[in-house]
Amino acid sequence: MKRFATLLWRGAEPIGICLFVSPPRSLSGRNRFFGRSGRWSRLSMKMLNRSLVMLSRVVLHPTYRGAGIAAAFVRRSCELCPFRWIETLAGMGRINPFFERAGFVRVGTADGPAADERSRRQHSRIFGGRTRNGRRGLVSRETFEKSRHSRPVYYVFDNRRTQTRPGGAGHDPQPCPARDTRDGAD
Repeated sequence: MKRFATLLWRGAEPIGICLFVSPPRSLSGRNRFFGRSGRWSRLSMKMLNRSLVMLSRVVLHPTYRGAGIAAAFVRRSCELCPFRWIETLAGMGRINPFFERAGFVRVGTADGPAADERSRRQHSRIFGGRTRNGRRGLVSRETFEKSRHSRPVYYVFDNRRTQTRPGGAGHDPQPCPARDTRDGAD
């Protein structure tokens, strides 16, 4: 599993983090955006893993929320990320165009079986995490009941123009520690 993170600092205090992880194998929004059928060969999976990462978490210290810095932080974090394409899913995407302000393109809403027909296993393919041994885990029953009616918005960030450093697009990125995004600390 790939991981890449950036930290936002205010002086010596970290106030934000963006966490990038391996993308799920298939998302209908991705298939629409990239014109794919949804079928994967070994080669296409390898290319996916070299070119695409998912922004899975954006956390900003509560003191700094609403200060207008989050979109710029996410944009800069994406620019530092050594992948050509970055995708994310946002449950609040229909209400708050936060990712659009950060430079993402809104592709559409996650679709699939109607909420009442979606099983916990199907739901976990989108929202589930990995267990300690690296296997795909199911979301808890409580999480499933709370989030099964969610239709997150799928976004894509085109990062091809910022790939100028070693390990960028077309290379096998190595797992990186959190990057320091203080001014002048590229």
